[in-house]
Amino acid sequence: MTYEETLKDISQKSDKLIVMTAENRAAIRNLPPHLGKRFIDVGICEQTMIGMAAGLALRGRYPITHALATFLVFRAYEFIRDDVAIPNLPVKMVGGVPGFLSDANGATHQAIEDVALMRTLPNMMVFCPSDAEELAQGIKVLAEYPAPCYIRHNPHPAPIVHTAPFEIGKAETLSDGNDVAILVYGFLLREAVKAKAILEAQGKSVRLVNIRMPKPIDEIAILNAVKECRLVVTLEDHFLTGGLYSIVAELLLKHRLTGNVLPIALEQRWFKPALLDRVLEYEGFTGKQIADKILNALT
Repeated sequence: MTYEETLKDISQKSDKLIVMTAENRAAIRNLPPHLGKRFIDVGICEQTMIGMAAGLALRGRYPITHALATFLVFRAYEFIRDDVAIPNLPVKMVGGVPGFLSDANGATHQAIEDVALMRTLPNMMVFCPSDAEELAQGIKVLAEYPAPCYIRHNPHPAPIVHTAPFEIGKAETLSDGNDVAILVYGFLLREAVKAKAILEAQGKSVRLVNIRMPKPIDEIAILNAVKECRLVVTLEDHFLTGGLYSIVAELLLKHRLTGNVLPIALEQRWFKPALLDRVLEYEGFTGKQIADKILNALT
């Protein structure tokens, strides 16, 4: 079942679901005939959308809002903070083309600091599905969950068979190993799977962990990886600051641990616009490039 089909299914079971968009219908264009007045397009007015969603949530509804990730997170940040996070309202915010999925766009349209901004907000959850299947699984659980959540939209097909059902705050360990643990969220799981195959061909045992939710974070999965593996890799299409690497560093300090951690992220610059495969190659995020970085770190 696709994300759109899942929303339709939820809406048929609950009249409290409201689907909203700021003129970004790519993932939900077939819903208006089914939802009627419960589908609201505010136009290019992200702040208005979040304010309206907060008002609807105060009246017992469960709004799911949609906009391009950059405009949703940055343009409407004050509204998300003041109207949604502070009062802890059950508004879900789905950001389109986040991270490298904004491939051909320039810096103004690249959401690569979104996780950092959203996870700093009290009460806010963050969900970064690895594929369309996981997105649909997650929204079933999150749609009427009584807390706000930022969601990175991901329409890409699943690169693996998911071994565990979606649970809030629970990572998915896809393979076990003690040479290297690859911690990853979102679209880059696809490249992590490729890197894993290359590393295993070189005789390395690989623990692959699909983080799923940077907040609430699965502390046990990360701490076990640090304690049990020679090398821990954080892989993300996000700035180095504030994302998964920062989360791991914070956890290690909290628990007074040290670890051998290799971050693979963007450092202090936006990525070069191009088609997705070219972006990955230019920025060093292909499966082979990831595997080569890991092998170098293990020697």
